[in-house]
Amino acid sequence: MQSVWYWIKDTATEISRNLEINASMLRRWMKEYQRDDAGQSFRGNGKLTPEQEEIRKLKIQIKRLEMEKRILKEATVFFVKGTK
Repeated sequence: MQSVWYWIKDTATEISRNLEINASMLRRWMKEYQRDDAGQSFRGNGKLTPEQEEIRKLKIQIKRLEMEKRILKEATVFFVKGTK
């Protein structure tokens, strides 16, 4: 009787052939999926890790603050010119 790993390995070879991809790549994806407890492998479709989501939010906040700073600078110039 063949071991389960041999069967999976053989199936991965067949599947990779059908998908026209390298069998070792498919096996690596399978191992990555099996090791993943947090559901983070193959995120795709905009699913970000918590760290990536934090970075995205911080970048949005930086843009907003830079815009506010620019507006305040322009307002200061406007009011200084108005008082002269």
